[in-house]
Amino acid sequence: MTVTVSSYPAPPAAPAPGIVPDRFKQAFRRHPAGVVVITADAGHGPMGFTATSLSSLSLDPPLVSFGIGTTSSSWPHIERARTAVVNFLGAEQQELATTFATSGIDRFAAPTRWRRLPEGEPALDGVAGRLRLEIEQLVPAGDHRIVIARVVDVRLDERRSPLLFHDGAYHTL
Repeated sequence: MTVTVSSYPAPPAAPAPGIVPDRFKQAFRRHPAGVVVITADAGHGPMGFTATSLSSLSLDPPLVSFGIGTTSSSWPHIERARTAVVNFLGAEQQELATTFATSGIDRFAAPTRWRRLPEGEPALDGVAGRLRLEIEQLVPAGDHRIVIARVVDVRLDERRSPLLFHDGAYHTL
């Protein structure tokens, strides 16, 4: 079998049509997502942020991913952290989600209840579940980074309903 390789240059790719950022946001507001709070401590005290980008990535090994904006106040902490915790929020924890989505406040101050896990990570009390993670990769993706992490521990309260985010508001099942 003979394979012929052409030396002709590929035709120029057509420019990708751009979309207005607000239209992009609207599309994803219509997509329901589970609500979590990611917490970590890179040696400068606990930090955390609300996220809806958590995804299961691999079963073997058990990997998850989530996105974080490089302009967020949490990014420098995640960039240096070796571990993190995913705190699954229950249906009644809208206030906690709002707290960790608010900039410029001490998110760990009362009334937030939290503690350190035996390994040292900050974890929220009373959540519907938690994953303890070891961060493996930070992948550049536009104005964000995709964090890929190995799940090393899982705790679940299977009696609780999850908190969801859809069309700009919190919902329950």
